[in-house]
Amino acid sequence: QVQLVESGGGLVQPGGSLRLSCAASGTIFSINNMGWYRQAPGKQRELVATITSGGSTNYADSVKDRFTISRDNAKNTVALQMNSLKPEDTAVYFCNADGRSTRWIPFANWGQGTQVTVSS
Repeated sequence: QVQLVESGGGLVQPGGSLRLSCAASGTIFSINNMGWYRQAPGKQRELVATITSGGSTNYADSVKDRFTISRDNAKNTVALQMNSLKPEDTAVYFCNADGRSTRWIPFANWGQGTQVTVSS
């Protein structure tokens, strides 16, 4: 069983910054991709950014040049640095990871989500 726990959400003014963190724990053999997704009220969950175990990144067009994803493979953590935040960034942010719990058992899990609110 693999658990993902996010932290770092909160209320911030437009133009401000927040840093989200996510830690994976449990029985972990390897983690392939880690990423962040978000879901605003009344909208579908959408990709924000992903990062592979080799460090290749992918960003939604709406966050490019403002958000930066990073990971620490040794600690099984992923972070999202969010700068120049806009009201439209307001959403619940979810951590996601996929990999293998053992050599033979895959996993693909979500965290419980953390609220980010951008408002003056």
